[in-house]
Amino acid sequence: MNKFIAIRIFTRVAEEGGFTAAATKLGVSVSTVTKSVSRLEDELGAQLFTRTTRRINITDYGQAFYERCVTILADLEDAEAELRSGASAPLGRVRVVLPFSFGRVTVMPELPRFLERHPQITLEVDFSDEAVDMISKGYDVAVRTGELSDSRLNTRVLNRDAQVTVAAPSYLARRGIPKSPDDLAEHDCIVGRFGPEWTFRRLDGQRHSLRVSGSCIINSGDALREAAAAGIGLAQGTWWLFRKDLESGALLPVLEEYADEGMPISILYSANRHVPRKVRAFLDFLIEVTK
Repeated sequence: MNKFIAIRIFTRVAEEGGFTAAATKLGVSVSTVTKSVSRLEDELGAQLFTRTTRRINITDYGQAFYERCVTILADLEDAEAELRSGASAPLGRVRVVLPFSFGRVTVMPELPRFLERHPQITLEVDFSDEAVDMISKGYDVAVRTGELSDSRLNTRVLNRDAQVTVAAPSYLARRGIPKSPDDLAEHDCIVGRFGPEWTFRRLDGQRHSLRVSGSCIINSGDALREAAAAGIGLAQGTWWLFRKDLESGALLPVLEEYADEGMPISILYSANRHVPRKVRAFLDFLIEVTK
């Protein structure tokens, strides 16, 4: 078995977390996988995994080797795809991880357009609101909210719009429209996953934090948006979470003159000088749908 095949097997074991799962994914026997990894370790003179009767764990050396191998294999896959397609169109698999609400509200409705534009690209999309080490997990692109810093990755801010406060027309007709943040003491506020501290900008430009309360606490962006549209109460979140409902009129903005700057939402991708065409196509798509 040549080294290239052995490296492919090794990366699959690292991603799947076990020899049996990797063998199933690759369609080969478990013994083929274990022998391949052992030979690779002998050739490198280093242990890539620690093994017990119940599980395996990647070593520090194995993790560093995996991160380099993933990059090399991705570049090779892209080069092969371009040659097979005559360099006429992006081709191959792109692994992406998106925040739940951003992915559902902003990306998924537009995805048919991307796939129609790039029929030779296969997208593998995962959803997670937690910080993910995209290199160790083998992702090509990650979308994350908040301030980010990772020297191994390129980061591009997609959007940094206002933190908006919204309510359904039915709620505002029933309870009235707040004129200032202080009026929220008399309103039902839906507390989201970031807690009851809502932020505003006073008219003098100073940031102001206000503790709100209400009859509903919801630890999900999508459910928060749906609860607000149902008229349960006021809600606060990033602009992109409510964008479709604001466009349709299902939600209306309030306290706009007090809106604070929202957390940035950014794309992360490999810091290598060469960005594969298939990855560049998806990056351009994300930039397009968040304008």
